[in-house]
Amino acid sequence: MKTCLILIDAQESFRHRPFYDPATLAAWLAAQNALIAACQQRGVPIVRVLHVASPQTADNPFALASGHVRPIAGLAEFTPAASFHKSRHSALVSTGLEVWLTQQGIGRLLISGIRTEQCCETTARHASDLGWAVDFCAEATLTWDMRNADGSVLSAADIRTRTATVLQDRFAQVVGVDQAIARLEGAAC
Repeated sequence: MKTCLILIDAQESFRHRPFYDPATLAAWLAAQNALIAACQQRGVPIVRVLHVASPQTADNPFALASGHVRPIAGLAEFTPAASFHKSRHSALVSTGLEVWLTQQGIGRLLISGIRTEQCCETTARHASDLGWAVDFCAEATLTWDMRNADGSVLSAADIRTRTATVLQDRFAQVVGVDQAIARLEGAAC
């Protein structure tokens, strides 16, 4: 089955958010870069999706005017098969990605990027509902701790576990990096 890596919101914008914690970046970059390298070696297309949000002012790290809507430092260089800007959580809403995937005959999406529980999970659910097979590489998604309404903290590890649990066998196959790479065999366009 033709597969495509969808790399969601792996952008510098996050370094400029109050919740950003650089401690988790190295492990995520290693996993993400391993997926990128495996796709490049096998001729599997990689799609870059970057989030753009209003207001379009230089002080908003998700505005083009900020200069931060670009690949995050440390991410492996690659030439994307296609690039899209999105303004919603799902990379499939109003971006042209759905049309591009259909035109390319893609049957399976390998989803990775930033943030696990937001744009990555939302895109996985949406893609599944539209009929794509979805491999969700939780190991190659990044998120940060979140504060609950009562002030308690929900750890990034717990968020990843929760996302993997609700997606598995409902919306996606949750895979590790090694499993994702193994599933790429014969998946090139």
